[in-house]
Amino acid sequence: MDTQQNNKKVAGLALAAIGIVYGDIGTSPLYSLKTVFDPTHGLALTPANLVGVVSLIFWGLTIIVSFKYVALVLRADNRGEGGIMALLALALAAVGERKRLHTALLLIGVFGASLFYGDSVITPAISVLSAVEGLEVATPAMQAYVVPLTIVILIGLYAAQSHGTAGIGRWFGPIMLVWFAVLAAIGVLNIARSPAILVALNPWHALRFFIDNRGIAFLALGAIVLAFTGAEALYADMGHFGRKPIRLAWFAVAFPALALNYLGQGGLLLARPEAIANPFFQQLGSWSVYPLVVLSTIATVIASQATISGTFSMTKEAIALGFLPRMRVVHTSEREIGQIYLPLINWLQLIAVLLAVVGFGSSEQLASAYGIAVTATMLATTILTYFVIRYRWRMNLLLCLGATGFFLVIDVAFFAANALKILHGGWFPLLLGVLLFTLMLTWRRGRQQVFDNLQKHAIPLDAFLESLFIGPPTRVPGTAIFLRGESDGVPHAMLHNLSHNKVLHERVVFLTVHITDEPRVDPQSQVRITGLGHGCHQVDVTFGFKDEPDIPGMLGLCARHGLAFDMMETSFFVARQTVISTPGAGMAPWREHLFVAMQRNARDAADYYRIPTNRVIELGTQVEI
Repeated sequence: MDTQQNNKKVAGLALAAIGIVYGDIGTSPLYSLKTVFDPTHGLALTPANLVGVVSLIFWGLTIIVSFKYVALVLRADNRGEGGIMALLALALAAVGERKRLHTALLLIGVFGASLFYGDSVITPAISVLSAVEGLEVATPAMQAYVVPLTIVILIGLYAAQSHGTAGIGRWFGPIMLVWFAVLAAIGVLNIARSPAILVALNPWHALRFFIDNRGIAFLALGAIVLAFTGAEALYADMGHFGRKPIRLAWFAVAFPALALNYLGQGGLLLARPEAIANPFFQQLGSWSVYPLVVLSTIATVIASQATISGTFSMTKEAIALGFLPRMRVVHTSEREIGQIYLPLINWLQLIAVLLAVVGFGSSEQLASAYGIAVTATMLATTILTYFVIRYRWRMNLLLCLGATGFFLVIDVAFFAANALKILHGGWFPLLLGVLLFTLMLTWRRGRQQVFDNLQKHAIPLDAFLESLFIGPPTRVPGTAIFLRGESDGVPHAMLHNLSHNKVLHERVVFLTVHITDEPRVDPQSQVRITGLGHGCHQVDVTFGFKDEPDIPGMLGLCARHGLAFDMMETSFFVARQTVISTPGAGMAPWREHLFVAMQRNARDAADYYRIPTNRVIELGTQVEI
C-alpha cells in the first residue's frame, strides 16, 4: 500500500512538473525550425540540411537535456534544492578556503544568475508573440494586431501575479499534458506522410550537416539552441517536485512529444518547403490554425508564468544569500510556502518584456536575442557542476573532466555561435545581465564594507555588559530584543537607547540572524540560546536561503529552551543604518553611490523579518564606507 501511495504521489508531482517545469522547452517548437531557416541566416532549405538540423535537435535534446541535466546535473542538489544559486552555494562550500577559486566561482555563478534574468524577460516575450503570430497564418490581415494583442495578454498575465496561482495552478499540468499530446499527435501524422524524415534519428546526418556547411552550420547552432531553452528550469524546480517526478515527466511525456513534433515538422517541410514561413501552424492545414493559436497561447502563458515564478524564487534566494537588498515579499498562498510575489520585480520585468516585444516586433527578431543568455547560463552550470563533483563528491579527476568536459565543449560551441548575434539583438539580454551583475556585486561588496566598518568600531559585548552592571541603569518591566549583526559588538540601538532613555529592560535579548548556504535548516537546530547573566541572553537564529525569515515564529521555538516571549511585553530595537559614501579606499565612487541608493530603498529589517510594526523602535546610526 505504501508503494502504491508513493507511486501515486510521484505521478501527481510528475503531472504538476509537466505544467511548471517543461512549459518553456515545450513551447519551443513554435519558433525553433522557423528561426533556423530564416533567410537572414543564409542556410538553404534543402532536404539534406533539413534532415541534418532535425537530427541536431533530436540529439541535442538527448545529450543536453537527457544526459546533462536529467542524468548528471539533477544529482548535484543542495539538500534537495536546485537552480544556479543553490549550485553556486554548493560549489563555494566545496572549494572551501581556496580564495582564488572561491572568487572565480562567485563571479561565474553570479553572472550566470544575472543572465537568468535576461532569459526570463525574453521567454514571455518570444513565447506569447510566437503563439499570437499564428493568426498571420490564418489571415495576413491580422498581422497589424499581433503585437498589440501580445501586449494585452502580457499585461494581463503580470497584473494577475499579485493574486497568485494557487487557484489556477492545479490546471497547468493537465493543460500542458494536452499540449504535449497534441504535439505528439501532429508529429506522428506528419511523420506518417513523410516517413523519410526518420533518417534524422541517425546521428551521422547531424555530423554530415557540419561537414557540408561548415561556417553556416556553426551560425545555425545559434538558432538550433532555441529547441533546448528551458532545460535550466528542470534543475531550478527540483526543490518543488523532486528528482524522480521531473525525470518521469521528461522521459514519459515531454521528450517523446518534442522529438515527434520536430520530426513531424521536418516531414512537413520535406513535402512542402513553402511551409517554412510558419511550419508549426501549417502542420494540419488551415482548419486547425485558430484552435492551435488558442491552445498555444494558453501554453505560452503557462510557460511564461513558470518563468515569472522562477524569477521571484531566485530573487528571494539572492536576497537571503546577500546579493540583493531586501524587498517586499508577498505570500499569495496560505498552504504553499513557495508561492510568493515580489511587486518591484514583477513590474520591472513587465516593462522589460514590453520593451522587448515592441522593440523587436516579431519572434524571428527576438530569437536573435534569446540564445546568448540561455547558453551562458548553461555554460556557468557546467563549470559549477565540475567543482561540485570534484571537490564535494571527491570523484576521480579523469572522470570529472570527462563527465563535464564533454558538455563544456558543446556549451562553448553554442555560446560562441550565439556570441556572433550580439549586434543583432543578443546585446539586450546581455545588457540586462550586466546590469544585474553590477547590482549584485555592488550590493555584496557594499555590505562587506559596512560590516568591516562596524567591526572596526565594535565594542566587545562581554566586556561592555561586565562594566555596565557594575553600576546598572534603572531596569524597567518587559523584554527588549536588540537585533545584532554577526559581529561581536554591542548593537548601536542599545548604545543609543542607554544614552537617551537611561533605562534597561528586565530581560534583554541580543538576536543575531545567520543565513547558511543550505536551502533549509532543520527547525530543531534553528535556534540557539546562550545565557549572558543579569537577565541578558544571546539568541542565534539560523535560516536557509529558502526558509521564510520569520522572527516571531523563531521566538516561539525559544519556549522549548526555557525562554518564552509575550509579544505584548516585548519591544524590538532596530538600528536604522544611514550609509555615507566617503572618498578613499573601497569601491569606485559611482559604485558607492549606487550602493547607498540601494541601501536607502531596501526594505527595513523589521518588515522583512515579519516583526510586528507596533512593537518596533528604530534608532538611527551612520556608517561610512
